[in-house]
Amino acid sequence: MDIHEYQAKERFIAAGIPVPPGEVATTADEAEAIASKYGGPVMVKAQVHAGGRGKAGGVKYCADASEAREHASNILGMDIKGLTVEKVLVTPAEDIESEAYVGVLVDRSTQSATFMVSPEGGMDIEEVAEKQPEAIRRLAVDPRYGLLPHQAYWLANFLYEDKAHVKQATKIVSQLYDAFVDSGASMTEINPLITTPEGEVKAIDAKMSIDGNELFRRPEVA
Repeated sequence: MDIHEYQAKERFIAAGIPVPPGEVATTADEAEAIASKYGGPVMVKAQVHAGGRGKAGGVKYCADASEAREHASNILGMDIKGLTVEKVLVTPAEDIESEAYVGVLVDRSTQSATFMVSPEGGMDIEEVAEKQPEAIRRLAVDPRYGLLPHQAYWLANFLYEDKAHVKQATKIVSQLYDAFVDSGASMTEINPLITTPEGEVKAIDAKMSIDGNELFRRPEVA
């Protein structure tokens, strides 16, 4: 079962992954109030269990709180792939230097976790796999040992040349695996994992699907 972005981010935060702050709004007034509290530009993002939110007009940059109100008013009630948007996530807009992709999913053939990472983030990973297969690095995790530190480094080192970025990304890759396991997930991904002009590495989007057999352990998302 897919969970909302804000729910996935809560699980990321619990695992220690750096995620920008954000709050959920169900009305345009709430979105405006949240944006006012943050000050500066924000993103208003539809919370719906469907891909392609951006292409559908469900993700908008807002220069100020009044613009956040306007975009939230348009997004709430919007139909995205047959689903009605009832919530939006309001989060500060980030200055982005680069975008990468980090994902882990259960390989049904082996029933083990498999990582996929790419320095080509911010786009559909299937599209990257089709057009630039060399831009993806894969790693199957041995369930007997979990993700080992040198494996996390090997994945992170494919994403960045800067040593400081690699160090941060190595930690995030390990934390993502922890979130994946602790949540009973069948898939989780960060797309994009960004670097900022200040040298930080952050997860500004989050996706997670939880195995149906694990939902009884997690009533908060069922």
